[in-house]
Amino acid sequence: MTNNITITCQEFVEMVTDYLENVLLPETRKQFEEHAELCPGCETYLEQIQQTIVMMRRIGEETPTPETKQKLLEVFHQLKKD
Repeated sequence: MTNNITITCQEFVEMVTDYLENVLLPETRKQFEEHAELCPGCETYLEQIQQTIVMMRRIGEETPTPETKQKLLEVFHQLKKD
């Protein structure tokens, strides 16, 4: 039996972390996933958060080369001048 209670977009955004950490109750998780399937904006938001997590993990694993560090410093210094 399906519960007809749905969540709002605001509630969806507030639950993203709990969803990704797999701590939502099963019924709430189901409502969350159903909302994502029906709401393109929230589905996109969830995908962006997931992609951000993947990219942040990659960044944490990579050590920038001395050349990259130098280029970044030059860009930052230029930004400060502008």
